[in-house]
Amino acid sequence: MTIKVEQMQVGRMQNFTYVISDYKTGDAVILDPSWDLADIEQVIRRDSLRVTHIVNTHHHFDHTTGNEQMAQSTGAPVAQHEASELPHDISLRHGDAVAFGDSALEVLHTPGHSKDSICLVGDGKIFTGDTLFVGTCGRVDLPGGSARELYHSIFDTLSNLEDSLVMYPGHDYGAVPVSTLGDQKQSNPVMRPVSEEQFVARMTMG
Repeated sequence: MTIKVEQMQVGRMQNFTYVISDYKTGDAVILDPSWDLADIEQVIRRDSLRVTHIVNTHHHFDHTTGNEQMAQSTGAPVAQHEASELPHDISLRHGDAVAFGDSALEVLHTPGHSKDSICLVGDGKIFTGDTLFVGTCGRVDLPGGSARELYHSIFDTLSNLEDSLVMYPGHDYGAVPVSTLGDQKQSNPVMRPVSEEQFVARMTMG
């Protein structure tokens, strides 16, 4: 294991912010800073971390509202998928790597909740943002959302990944804050194989 994960529930929307650091070098990534930024800075000071990137899993305000302050505090660039509508320093594409210290996280473009949604995979871990939660998935009725795109993100991308990946979601909406992709394949209703039309109908009903 080369990566340490600090999972922090922040704000009033059950968001998770993550400080992901390389054990050997102390280089780190802040994932989805929004609220309670003093707590993030405390972790950085406590572990003497050097933040190399601020990464957002997508552009929604509850995952990005702390970007400017954390960029000023750390001097780190903000990285988002190239489809993001927000200002950012680094544009990410599917298959890119966010490297920090001796570690790296691979970028997977997983649209559906939003056009710019990404997941990050590395060191036996996956950070799923609002693409996939423990027991459910992100909503598709916001601007840029698409049930069809989410279907393909789940069944063409996430379902093909290793069951052993430890899954860290973007919100604390499940029975537990952390799961594995294998557990979600077995227990999460949105990962049970159905046709695209059935999935779309389920996601858009009501």
